[in-house]
Amino acid sequence: MKKWNLIIDVERCHNSNNCFLSVADEYMGNDHPGYSTAMPKHGHHWINILRNERGQAPMVDVSYVPTMCNHCDDAPCIEAAKNEAVTKRPDGIVIINPDKAVDQKQIVDACPYGAIWWNEEKAVPQAWTFDAHLLDRGWKEPRPVQACPTGALRSVLIEDSDMQKRVEDEGLEVLHPEYGTKPRVYYKNLNLYSKCFVGGSVIADIAGVEECIEKAFIVLTKEGSKIGETWSDAFGDFKIDDLDPGSGDYEIEISHPDHSSKTVSVALGDSIYIGTVKF
Repeated sequence: MKKWNLIIDVERCHNSNNCFLSVADEYMGNDHPGYSTAMPKHGHHWINILRNERGQAPMVDVSYVPTMCNHCDDAPCIEAAKNEAVTKRPDGIVIINPDKAVDQKQIVDACPYGAIWWNEEKAVPQAWTFDAHLLDRGWKEPRPVQACPTGALRSVLIEDSDMQKRVEDEGLEVLHPEYGTKPRVYYKNLNLYSKCFVGGSVIADIAGVEECIEKAFIVLTKEGSKIGETWSDAFGDFKIDDLDPGSGDYEIEISHPDHSSKTVSVALGDSIYIGTVKF
């Protein structure tokens, strides 16, 4: 059977907050019987956007990661709930029944992602329902997908086997795979949030003037093994990404046919800009 999945491209997310706002507009003050009770005016972020800043000036980037209920196939909230207050539909969507889940705060505590929120006034756990009530009325996609101005969010209704192929073809990842919950929310370019980079700039003294060096060849090695390679751009800048935080000592070898080679040692904690390297 075809099931719903959400794909989020971190590279495309510009923090417009349209996804968050569309959910607030749909649920704040609005009951959807059988699906959800109204979201409170304050305190809930059913779609919560994480932010990560990497590097140092002048080489800095910022990434944004929208997070929400992952509609896990092995959802801990289902196990923690009593009286079948939380169920998974055949189309993959997890629903917290707003009537059966009253006073069951353990459902909130069961979610390792912190994606379930406690409505103090109504004493009920709540999470984003994938807009199941709209999909059941014939909508082709949930509102956050519709509202995203950059196309960072995509919803897909496909067979699990086809989704697995898409995961492999597009290099998709899930948050915290070590939790073992089998999320149905996938991320593309998650390394922009979870990994580190090493960057720098290459210059040389040419006829008494310091010039940016384009097409210098940069090789990053660790304990003698090549980890990555790239070329400097027209401004002499280079960046090698997708490195593990706190992964220790690296060597950066910089070469150019018109100049002598240079080697720089770096200890990687977080993303680092090593400054200018002068031939």
